[in-house]
Amino acid sequence: MPSVVGLLEQRELAARRRVEELREEADRIQAELAVAERDWQEWVISRSRVGEVLAPAKEMEQGHAQAVPIASAAEGQAGQTSSAPEAAKPKSQVPVWHEGLAWTALSVDYQRILTALVDRHRLHQGPLTCQEMVATFGMDVVPARVEALRSKAKRLVARGWLAEPAPGRFTLAAGVVVPGGGS
Repeated sequence: MPSVVGLLEQRELAARRRVEELREEADRIQAELAVAERDWQEWVISRSRVGEVLAPAKEMEQGHAQAVPIASAAEGQAGQTSSAPEAAKPKSQVPVWHEGLAWTALSVDYQRILTALVDRHRLHQGPLTCQEMVATFGMDVVPARVEALRSKAKRLVARGWLAEPAPGRFTLAAGVVVPGGGS
């Protein structure tokens, strides 16, 4: 009959081998995760850059040259000198959506959210979380950016541009038409 100490040593040796196997597997998985995260970040950056390159082309397709209104607004403000800081950026307020209201009534940040949701809709991928939007835009996924985007998305929901079918998940509201004819 084997001794108790001998049995304990056998079990300890088996446990040590199992721990070593699990550590090796964890190291392998950690390495795979690092590669996958790097690849994912490269795709996010690539998508962002493609969006930046294609943005002027989309504006030209829609006939919305933004330079003219900005220049005329700047000329109008050149004659006015005020010591008070501006209360709000131009077009920073979100109008209540109604049939026929163009997406260009929104500021660029809000248009960007709508465009991301249109892309998501076209790919049949369902609602989008704010964390996913931040990553899609190529920004660092940090709480401050996520909450800033959540605030904008909630404002779009309140004004009828977006729907929130589940808490924290956003999609286009029924009837909203945005660049490229998506609805």
